[in-house]
Amino acid sequence: MNNFDLSVPVLSRGKHRNPRKGACFMEFASYLAGEPWSDHPSCTHALLAGVARDVNDCTTDAGRTRLAPLIPSVIGLTPDDPHVVPRVTARCIQHALPVVSQERQYILAVALLVGERQLALIDGRPLDDLEPESREVLESVPSATKWARSFTSRAHRGTPDFARRTAPRAVSCAVEGISQACVRNPDERLFDLLTAAIEETRSWVHTPAERPVRQEVVPFNV
Repeated sequence: MNNFDLSVPVLSRGKHRNPRKGACFMEFASYLAGEPWSDHPSCTHALLAGVARDVNDCTTDAGRTRLAPLIPSVIGLTPDDPHVVPRVTARCIQHALPVVSQERQYILAVALLVGERQLALIDGRPLDDLEPESREVLESVPSATKWARSFTSRAHRGTPDFARRTAPRAVSCAVEGISQACVRNPDERLFDLLTAAIEETRSWVHTPAERPVRQEVVPFNV
């Protein structure tokens, strides 16, 4: 067990050298999981951890209070099912696409179509067979979708870097886009996005995680 002094922890943006300097969402997760202090712990799927870091950093100081109770829920979510990356990416984009700037809509529409192609390949479906949620959100941004369809039709059909590059960039674009959008409740939207990403990841955990989670009460001071 790590002997950290967490008497006055502060959930805040960015990386922190130790708990006395504050903590981000995933640093608290590393502590609760009994891992070395890190914002990239092994207790959480890499893409979901990236979503959590982005949401943590893009949420306002006032809104970040709501994130703290979600931290234990990401511990042990490390499924290796090939659906996880494109499905989590899709959930993030579905939350963001209707409200982000037009420039981001074009980027996210491309990423969503590429991710849907990945899912179709995994499931043995026609490549243009979209999941209903993705089809609906793409229909809400017709100009971006038309451009994205044209772009992806010309692009190389293989996507070997989707998990390593496209997906992390897409979720970051989605989260940042919501935080900068002209909407009244960006913090609430970011909370809902993170919750959806957690639930999607959990749905692909086929064996209950056995990683122990610390039971002591950690006094979050956010």
